[in-house]
Amino acid sequence: VQLQASGGGLVQAGGCLRRSCEASARPFSSGTMAWFRQAPGKEREFVAAIRWPSGGTYYRNSVKGRFTVSRDNAMLSLQLSSLKPEDTGVYFCAAAQRLILSSVTVDTQYPYWGQGTLVTVSS
Repeated sequence: VQLQASGGGLVQAGGCLRRSCEASARPFSSGTMAWFRQAPGKEREFVAAIRWPSGGTYYRNSVKGRFTVSRDNAMLSLQLSSLKPEDTGVYFCAAAQRLILSSVTVDTQYPYWGQGTLVTVSS
């Protein structure tokens, strides 16, 4: 499975941005797709995820109410709103099949990754 990410760029604080990530292969019958990000000088961190067929969504606390993750077949999207400078980083999409709930936030549990793209939020 290859993941092709798009979107990103420079935005002012309080602005919005949309990230997309398309999988090359037919979606798994059950799986998880997620977004992670890595700020300069920091470790990669979980941002949001969506599981199917349940449709459950999960967010890190700092983005709840501001970010929305969604999926339409092989396309994963992340709507980023009310952006803050601390949201700056390289954003990655990832996918896994049959991931247990407790592993959704763990980057090492995802075998498939898209290329990262930079999101810069200016103050």
